[in-house]
Amino acid sequence: EVQLVESGGGLVQAGGSLRLSCAASGFTFDDYVIGWFRQAPGKEREGVSCISSKDGTTYYGDSVKGRFTISSDNAKNTVNLQMNSLKPEDTAVYYCAARALWRTIFLPNLCSGMRFWGIGTLVTVSS
Repeated sequence: EVQLVESGGGLVQAGGSLRLSCAASGFTFDDYVIGWFRQAPGKEREGVSCISSKDGTTYYGDSVKGRFTISSDNAKNTVNLQMNSLKPEDTAVYYCAARALWRTIFLPNLCSGMRFWGIGTLVTVSS
């Protein structure tokens, strides 16, 4: 059974930092793309950042480029999202998601086509 468990959310002031972690189990870590998505109240879900744990290829949404960094720890089957220079507009529920790596050639970008989802963790950035 695929499981994705997020941790690290919380309340932070604007300009601060948070680190989210996604612990993955139930599949071969190297054969999957894992990423972070977010959904703010009244808004559509958006892809924040995704990574191929096999070769380290990454994707970042335009709104987080230069501020967020995604990384994978293959020994721990964990994907981390370091979020710096946080803004109030980064406030959202952040979800970890995963899909098989082989699907990448059929999809628009690395964050497309996610099949498995965690339950989410809330990030609140105060102004």
